[in-house]
Amino acid sequence: MPAEPVAGAAAAGADGAGLPVCRTCGTQYAAARPDCPVCLDERQYVGPDGQEWTTLEALQASEMTGRFEEEGPGVLGIGSSPRFAIGQRALLVRTAAGNVLWDCAAYLDEQMVKGIEELGGITAIAISHPHFYSTMVEWAHAFDAPVYLHAADREWVGRPDPSLRFWEGESHRLSDELTLLNPAVHFPGSAVLHWNAGGGALFCGDVLQVGPDCRWVSLMYSYAQHIPERPGKVERAAELLGRHRFERIYGAWWNRVVTSDGNEVLRRSVERYLRFERDQPPAT
Repeated sequence: MPAEPVAGAAAAGADGAGLPVCRTCGTQYAAARPDCPVCLDERQYVGPDGQEWTTLEALQASEMTGRFEEEGPGVLGIGSSPRFAIGQRALLVRTAAGNVLWDCAAYLDEQMVKGIEELGGITAIAISHPHFYSTMVEWAHAFDAPVYLHAADREWVGRPDPSLRFWEGESHRLSDELTLLNPAVHFPGSAVLHWNAGGGALFCGDVLQVGPDCRWVSLMYSYAQHIPERPGKVERAAELLGRHRFERIYGAWWNRVVTSDGNEVLRRSVERYLRFERDQPPAT
């Protein structure tokens, strides 16, 4: 089924920089509100000081700057210094059909826009799950690019906009090289991006959490609250992703990249996860 645009508010243009942004998760909302639904959900949290807000405009007036670093072949990491909110970095995937932004950093300024435009701009944006929706509409307006989200997570959109495109089912093809997949762990509408070039790569945010030593991944319902994902959902996700070949797995944070044997890393990680969940002895 084709991706459908969201109904709702018209593009806010430059005025969007003054809209409220949650300091804890980085989600931007269309209007002032007392709470952040993303943080009130059991997968996230409200900090000990309570709900706190800022704006993109205020961040741009601070000492914050954009951060660009190569994260792999044809893959540029984009984030901010110092880190803000969850601290994730986006990834610019440079394909033959144009650049696609995977996930979304909360911070964006004119220098970052100029630097990305010099690399060819952005033809589309795709996001793994609601924790990384952040300032996605600002990015969409800056580059005149559609944003692809899974329809199962529509309820978490904080700033409706015509740039949003909702897809359904277990896969959605963006181009000859790129396909979105719905493993449905962490969130029902969670997505990963498969790139079929150069041995294959999987871009997963923290739908799959790449470990500190980059030899393992984990799958959780909530990372912040340490709630494990249900075994049946983990099995289903592993089966779906295992249909595709990938050497590399790109996580959500800087330098969290599995650089080889991605399929095997996923297989053994899922086997270990299910063994502990079910209190089974190691395979001999």
